[in-house]
Amino acid sequence: MSIKLNLYQSNSEHFSIWYGLKNYKSRNLENIFLTASGGPFYKTSLSKFKKIKVSDALKHPNWKMGKKISTDSATMINKVYEVIEARKLFDVNYKKIKILIHPKSYVHAILKFNNGLTNVIVHDTTMKIPIFNTLFLDSGHKLKTNKVDLDILNNLNLNNVNSKRFPMIKLLNFLPDNHSLYETVIVAANDKLVELFLNNKIKFTDIQKNLFKIIKKNEFQKFKKISPKNITDITNLNDYVRLKIDKNNI
Repeated sequence: MSIKLNLYQSNSEHFSIWYGLKNYKSRNLENIFLTASGGPFYKTSLSKFKKIKVSDALKHPNWKMGKKISTDSATMINKVYEVIEARKLFDVNYKKIKILIHPKSYVHAILKFNNGLTNVIVHDTTMKIPIFNTLFLDSGHKLKTNKVDLDILNNLNLNNVNSKRFPMIKLLNFLPDNHSLYETVIVAANDKLVELFLNNKIKFTDIQKNLFKIIKKNEFQKFKKISPKNITDITNLNDYVRLKIDKNNI
């Protein structure tokens, strides 16, 4: 089993893309649509966002996850990460990758090909399916799962992301086409800011506000043109970004 295969199947979206591409080449893709549930605040009034508590952000409607990833889902930066991962794993231009809100988390990826066909990959909200297929794909082993949920299929409720509700999506406009250390700046800054939020040091809305402030600084913009040469480049920059946030008392 290759390392690359494990990366494809590390979460439900990238597993679904990989599975949907089994009989195709990436060059035949017109679009990849990743789905997002919208998390706990999909229908929350924008006027209430400043009063969001840590306990509120951790109440994901579909998945049981740790505090960090639950918060990333609530801000939807997790989908920004998944777009970056899809770009790197499948060698697809950012312009071809879209995000759709799908509250039920039943559709995990939609692949539109240049031959007119579209693959829609659906499965239950459990990581057992991607993990099972990592281990036993095409081996004849069977996994007991639920029947196809026709109620959900008849009401998929797919929508474009509202950037006012989820401003983190705007991060996609800052990403360079090349593989760069700028992604490390974004990840490191978000990690530190989420840590501060979970420790009740900043508000929920401060996560995205401070993140954009940080990545727009000239000292970090330069990393758009610098590719990582080794893991040390990444870890050193990660430590530096976190230290800058600490020193500026953000």
